[in-house]
Amino acid sequence: MKLGVYNAVLHDRPLEEALEVIGGLGLTGIEINSGGFLPPVHIPEIEEIAASPAAAKAYLARFEGTGVEIAGLNCNGNPLHPNAEIAEKHAEDIRRSIRAAAALGQTRVVTMSGLPGGEPGTKYPNWIVNAWNSAALDVLDYQWEIAAPFWSEMDRFAKDHGVKVALELHPQNLVFNARDVKKLIELTGATHIGVEMDASHLFWQQADPIAVVRELGPLIFHAAAKDVRINPNARLNGVLDNGFRRLSPDEARVNLGGDEWANEWPTDSSWDFVALGKGHDTAYWTEFIRALHEVDPDMCLNIEHEDTELGRIEGLEVAAEVLKDALAAFEAE
Repeated sequence: MKLGVYNAVLHDRPLEEALEVIGGLGLTGIEINSGGFLPPVHIPEIEEIAASPAAAKAYLARFEGTGVEIAGLNCNGNPLHPNAEIAEKHAEDIRRSIRAAAALGQTRVVTMSGLPGGEPGTKYPNWIVNAWNSAALDVLDYQWEIAAPFWSEMDRFAKDHGVKVALELHPQNLVFNARDVKKLIELTGATHIGVEMDASHLFWQQADPIAVVRELGPLIFHAAAKDVRINPNARLNGVLDNGFRRLSPDEARVNLGGDEWANEWPTDSSWDFVALGKGHDTAYWTEFIRALHEVDPDMCLNIEHEDTELGRIEGLEVAAEVLKDALAAFEAE
């Protein structure tokens, strides 16, 4: 098992400093953001890398002697967005990331399945949560008709480059659970599309990540270590609570493409992303590692830090200690 960090939390510093932080934590991998919702801060020359062996070699030289190596590229976005400007940009980011991964000797690109609108001509994605009515199933049929050919083409593209695309099972995407993954593979016959197992997005759906790993087996290509804490307000509002606040243009906010922006998290949230150990203990993460090891002993498991109660480095330190202890417990058996 290879342990590392998804680099978005370290976008506030140059790549070299980010590598020092990761190495100082006793971790050996960095999953590098390569586009999508976030800019490729630590790989701005990605176009050149994808096109030029010399540029790829020069980029790899920056890792020599650091004790940290690349552990996948990440370009989470919405390549199925009904706004063509967003969809085309995010889809091209995936293709560019696949080309760059191949040039860098990488075999994993992480992204999301995407989410179309609910009907032709609409402006916004439509996430069907509970299709109890026939109209909702009509929407899903329409969305799968868009998704299947897109991912069939992307599977061929990835296969041609010797790269596997790992979809994060993220809500507000068409593919967000084990059933959806199986449906996508059934519809497309894909051999190079699978899953990035981010436990956190299954926790808040009340799914069991370990059970999902064992159910999907070889379709798990990559993994993320992020925890979730269910808060007391979940008793009142459930885990689908929508108490977010729209941020104004004069506030710091993250652009998601076009004129879409990330909102402020609820102050009385039903659940929160937290550092490892604050939602599930070391024993749980030991079993998570065991399940991943059964699929691939060389699986990359990268910390993603989104715990707003902890600083950037502090959160990584907390998570790294839990993850290293969990791995040590597994290896000691």
